Amino acid sequence: MRLSLRFIIPLMLALAAIAYAVVPLVDQLTLSWFVRDLDTRSALVANTIEEPLADLVHDDERTKLAALLKKLAQDQRLYAVGYCDTEQHWQVATENYPRILACGSINTFLASESPLLQSASGPLHASVQGIAADGRQIGRLVLVHDMSFVQRRSDETRRYAFYFFAGLAAVVSMITGIIAQLSWRGWVQGTRAIMRGEGLLRPIENVAVPELQPIAKDLHSLIRDLEADFHARDEAQITWNPAALRTILREDLRGDDILVVSNREPYLHQHDEQQGIVVQRPASGLVTALEPIMRACSGTWIAHGSGTADRSVVDHGDRVAVPPEHPSYNLRRLWLNEAEEAGYYYGFANEGLWPLCHIAHERPIFRAADWQIYTAVNEKFARAAADEARKPDPIVMVQDYHLAVMPRILHEMLPEATIIAFWHIPWPNPETFSICPWRHELLDGLLGSSILGFHTRFHCNNFLDTVDRLLEARVDRETFTVTYRGRDTAVKRYPISIAWPPDEAVTAKGVAECRADVHRRHGLAEDHLIGVGVDRLDYTKGILERLLAVERLLELQPRWRGQFSFIQIAAPSRSRIPQYRDFQALVEAAAARINDRYGDDDYRPIILHIAHHEPADVYEYYRAADVCVVSSLHDGMNLVAKEFAAARDDERGVLVLSQFTGAAREMPESLIVNPYDIDQFAGALGQALTMPLTEQRDRMRIMRALVREFNVYRWAGRMLLDAAGMRKRGPLAANASAPRPRLVRIAGAGG
Repeated sequence: MRLSLRFIIPLMLALAAIAYAVVPLVDQLTLSWFVRDLDTRSALVANTIEEPLADLVHDDERTKLAALLKKLAQDQRLYAVGYCDTEQHWQVATENYPRILACGSINTFLASESPLLQSASGPLHASVQGIAADGRQIGRLVLVHDMSFVQRRSDETRRYAFYFFAGLAAVVSMITGIIAQLSWRGWVQGTRAIMRGEGLLRPIENVAVPELQPIAKDLHSLIRDLEADFHARDEAQITWNPAALRTILREDLRGDDILVVSNREPYLHQHDEQQGIVVQRPASGLVTALEPIMRACSGTWIAHGSGTADRSVVDHGDRVAVPPEHPSYNLRRLWLNEAEEAGYYYGFANEGLWPLCHIAHERPIFRAADWQIYTAVNEKFARAAADEARKPDPIVMVQDYHLAVMPRILHEMLPEATIIAFWHIPWPNPETFSICPWRHELLDGLLGSSILGFHTRFHCNNFLDTVDRLLEARVDRETFTVTYRGRDTAVKRYPISIAWPPDEAVTAKGVAECRADVHRRHGLAEDHLIGVGVDRLDYTKGILERLLAVERLLELQPRWRGQFSFIQIAAPSRSRIPQYRDFQALVEAAAARINDRYGDDDYRPIILHIAHHEPADVYEYYRAADVCVVSSLHDGMNLVAKEFAAARDDERGVLVLSQFTGAAREMPESLIVNPYDIDQFAGALGQALTMPLTEQRDRMRIMRALVREFNVYRWAGRMLLDAAGMRKRGPLAANASAPRPRLVRIAGAGG
């Protein structure tokens, strides 16, 4: 006992001294944090009411101004609000406004050392914000915050700090006492076993200390709980950007191997007669989302090399460093012959799975020969991923419906790999999916993954319903987990997005300059209104429906004839498939008919561009447009909607968005339409063209805030954190389920 006290008493004194020194520092930090947050909040309030306040000041509406300030002061943390004009001729303030903050005293107060005041209810914090109109300051808005809540938080902090140090002292005392007692009783050999990790968390051959088993059990349980929650963190506290992804890779995954596998490659090298070999970025939402992730992770992207000059630029391992201007990751290209491309890509994937999963009223076509080629190509992709893996347990992100059976094949090649499969298109209901002759094989392939992701909860539910209906598997709808063939697959919702902020290369040109260039390019007057659509030329994108809506608008509201044109940018897509060729012909015919009906030599209501456009060119149209239309008949997410919001740093423009996109669930501030209802669609176009600038600004600010907060780095980061948690839980679960060792007492080990 004396030995224990000789250790415990100094430790207790040291902890008391630390607590005495730490609590005042915590108070100071808490106060500075709250003051900074209140200043930020004040700036936000001032920016929000600046425009209506300036209007009231300009009209000398002091009564209405007083009412506005009184309404503002109803916030439970606002003690008082006042306004002083620049010349200090008059002041409007709410009740309880401190006299020390009169217009003539504000400068003196700001020059003082402390921003805090005292009142009967407690300390106050005053924040002074300038109010401007027409580029000049017209007055000052003073917001006085009630800081009594800070005192309450400070008291709570002191109390919790006391509890923490008291608990810490108790734990340290207990551990010290145990160690002293073990030494006193001569359990040196048992202590060494603990230090080596023997006897507690793994079997001890010929050595065991029964008295330590209760402690071992508690430690084992504690470690298992900690590891199970390893990946849990408050997402609101993470700034999602490339640095956050690199931190996850370094700290949560400890530099693990990251592989992305997709059919489409992020960069194509093409032969050009005039420029030689040129680099193109394909029009693909998948590429838009994943390319910034790979730049941050510096892994390897495995994809089909489809460019005419792709073979000319790869090394002996079929790799090329990308992006060309600043290489940051490797692109491993896979080569497919014409028969493989026809059966795997054009056949089973895009004539079968694509129409099966999209409600666009195109009949899916399934051929046995296409299925055989599809599985063979999936195996080829799996072998490439296994070859590129530097470790036996890489993280492999398998993308989309082209590679549905690859997760199972890869799991058999690399059993320790963590496979994240993401399905970028909608998942149909069980009845629709049952049309596919190889439905069981597709489900089996996808359930070879560790994590299976979809854009929306609705698609997750459809998948679980399909598995429940078609497979002998255990479906846990509370945890969204499927247990199949002795393996768990987590089915999760990961709404995909785009990089934030947008690349400077696509936003370098100002909005006014973009607008002027687009008007000049198409021979339009400066006040001519522009609508824009950006899509692959695909029958699921609702391109034909939006052209019909423009026609109906011109029919119902003739005033837009000669005043509004719709520019459709359509990238050619899958032109080898008859449905796509027929669809292109329909779009071209509809555009020509509408132009003949409502256009003339100087005016075209529909401007159709069927060609590949680089991102900078697309963003120029986003920034120039008054309206952007996304009218998909069925879509997984649709990133054009988010790109348009990200491009509009002027907070102008209106988004007309189909209710059948995943983005419609995230961006209700857009004008939501049913693309099949042409009259409603036309009405939404008319509403967009006449929407006041203030309403445009309010809607666009909310959408931009959403894209900023829920960006593509958050999408990838959540998947990687879930993968990290799964990797940490695996060994612990296996260890916990292992049989306990037989205990053998050593003679003389006990006291």
